[in-house]
Parts: sequence; C-alpha cells; structure tokens
Amino acid sequence: MNDLNARFPVVISQDLVWGDMDAFAHINNTVYFRYFEDVRIEYFKRIKVLEYMNRTQVGPILASARCDFRAPLTFPDRIQVGTIATDFEAKRFTMKYEVHSEGLGKVAAKGEGTIVYYDYANKRSCEIPAEILASIKTLQTDYA
Repeated sequence: MNDLNARFPVVISQDLVWGDMDAFAHINNTVYFRYFEDVRIEYFKRIKVLEYMNRTQVGPILASARCDFRAPLTFPDRIQVGTIATDFEAKRFTMKYEVHSEGLGKVAAKGEGTIVYYDYANKRSCEIPAEILASIKTLQTDYA
C-alpha cells in the first residue's frame, strides 16, 4: 500500500482510460501531465484560488513542468496522484507530484511544476497574495 495520504495534503484517485494508451501499449507520456493538472486543480479548489482570481484578477500560471517516468502505466489500472506545494519564493512556488499505480503497487511517475503568481489585468508576475499563502499553510499544516 502506498503512503501518499501521509505525504501529500491533496490526493486524488482515478481509473486509467483505454483511449489514453498509445501505439506502444502503455499510457502516453503526455497524459501524465494531465494527471498532474487534475491534482493541481483539486489543490487550487481547496485553497479557493478561483474565488480569489474572480475577485482580484490575480492567480497562478504554470511556468514549467517536468516528469520522471518510473514505470509504464497500462489499462486497466487505478492510480492515486498526490501533490504538495514547496520551495516558496515571493512570486513562485513548486508543486511536487507523485503518481502511484494500484496495479503495479509502486510509483509510476514523479514530477514538479513551477507556479508563478500572475496579475492577469496588468499582464505581469506578482507576489503570492497573503490570503493564498494563509490558505496553503492551513491546508498543509500537517505536512512537512
């Protein structure tokens, strides 16, 4: 059994989809970035990013993303994807991701994304709002 819930404040579960398989009979590498996006959006929902964006026109933007593939995923399977925010700077932080396969019983991928806070009205980066930082701190209280 994996320990994602002990290490990540947000964990989602999902079934793999047959249509995400490629000619090499495994889940296509691009799909892993969708898994990262799915858990990132769930994290943002929990810290109320969209509500804040609607009020202020300030929100996150994905500046970079990377993935280290550890084991090929194949249909059928169920995965858990976890994320945590780390490495905070004034205008940016890192989101770390991990994909765990139930069928394989191990980590299938690890990745990270750089999130930059952005003022959409003025089209420039900005400091991470204190309200968002407080929400992150609350969500991640029990996580190192």
